Amino acid sequence: MSTHTNASLVIMGVAGCGKSSLGTALAQRLGFELIEGDEYHSAANRAKMQQGTPLTDADRSGWLVTLGGQLARRSGGMVLTCSALRRSYREQLRAAAPGLRFVFLDITPELALARVAARSSHFFSSSLVDSQFATLESPLGEADVLQLDAALPLDSLLAQSLQWAVPVPHKPLEV
Repeated sequence: MSTHTNASLVIMGVAGCGKSSLGTALAQRLGFELIEGDEYHSAANRAKMQQGTPLTDADRSGWLVTLGGQLARRSGGMVLTCSALRRSYREQLRAAAPGLRFVFLDITPELALARVAARSSHFFSSSLVDSQFATLESPLGEADVLQLDAALPLDSLLAQSLQWAVPVPHKPLEV
């Protein structure tokens, strides 16, 4: 178990996995600020995604610098929703906020596509779901990552996230 110098969490995964829903619920329960990573995409990135053009590492570079800055400027706990698809992206965020932890919402391509296609108010084109899976480098095996099945109900995801993020202290056994 690592020593956490930062109480902040990133809710990560491909489009449609439920980052915003879990992030909102988790931030409310923990009393943390919520930062929606999508709100920090440039106008050019948003336009590319609306047109169904996948973002490149270069496109995401400035976005990740901005998100890292948001993490670094906050001294209390916060919840950030961010796809964090590549290990290098996660490392960049960890460098900005040592002790940062990630909740990975793991989802099947079929369910992700169905969820994205059902959204009407989001700029992300459902044609990009496959590119998200192609870019995803699984965070399993990295330190401070909790993997959850994104198909589970939100209340279950919230309960598991809270149990992991806020471990219950145990009294020492008396002999």
